[in-house]
Amino acid sequence: MKDFDSLIPGWFKEFVHVGTDLIWSQYLIGLLLTAGFFFTISSKFVQLRMLPEMFRALVERPETLEDGKKGISPFQAFAISAGSRVGTGNIAGVATAIVLGGPGAVFWMWIIAFIGAASAFIEATLAQVYKVHDKDGGFRGGPAYYITKGLNQKWLGIVFAILITITFAFVFNTVQSNTIAESLNTQYNISPVITGIILAIVTAIIIFGGVRSIATLSSLIVPIMAIIYIGMVLVILLFNLDQIVPMIGTIIKSAFGIEQVTGGAVGAAVLQGIKRGLFSNEAGMGSAPNAAATAAVPHPVKQGLIQSLGVFFDTMLVCTATAIMIL
Repeated sequence: MKDFDSLIPGWFKEFVHVGTDLIWSQYLIGLLLTAGFFFTISSKFVQLRMLPEMFRALVERPETLEDGKKGISPFQAFAISAGSRVGTGNIAGVATAIVLGGPGAVFWMWIIAFIGAASAFIEATLAQVYKVHDKDGGFRGGPAYYITKGLNQKWLGIVFAILITITFAFVFNTVQSNTIAESLNTQYNISPVITGIILAIVTAIIIFGGVRSIATLSSLIVPIMAIIYIGMVLVILLFNLDQIVPMIGTIIKSAFGIEQVTGGAVGAAVLQGIKRGLFSNEAGMGSAPNAAATAAVPHPVKQGLIQSLGVFFDTMLVCTATAIMIL
């Protein structure tokens, strides 16, 4: 990794560093929070009010497409977006938040998940409203489509499409691949090059199989992944039942600075919780709606509810599970 790092020009590193500080600042966080609060109030707390309906919508059968085939089911769309949300941010991100912001950061991750669920509801619903048929008889859509068709801003839709393609192709996926490669290299001395080649081949096979291939694999992997991970946490809790209440108390006290000497500790907990929560659940970032648009559902709102549930699954379940193992 050092040899690769030496190949990167210093100006590019500085550009990325400055750009990250500029974009991932209080301005973007404030914008996402403001949007989340606005959608929460305007929808009359849809993420809480319609919680039972989220689970009912998740297991509904897909609508039949024009070619007579079954479309992508609500659960498959949920699995695709969940596979996108769950990753390094749920493990390393949570650990970083706790190290930099203390246990209280976990509480603020919960809060941002609750607020972000409303944003996820809106963006997924819009993706369904403005989706279009693709050449295979299915659907495609997302922010680029509803920016173009809903706001009548084609240039902005093109810019978004380019940026999200670059982001996922060269940033998000790179982070995940690097984490896998480094872990295998550290534990089993497997060359990162070999890991990278295998990942590239497997990914290509899945992607070139089309959205149905992605949906089928996601609907198999995500439940297995969740069961194994949550199962490990339940085992840990079973052997440490006496620590559950003190742990929750520590999270709450740290979140509001009850035991901290300085007020800065509270700010650090809030900032880290919000940052890591947003990075993890991707609410309002415009990534999940692309998956939401592929689902064949009787009403757009149903997919909005399912994607809200996806935010809860990511943060309230997986991120909390990681925090429990750390604390």
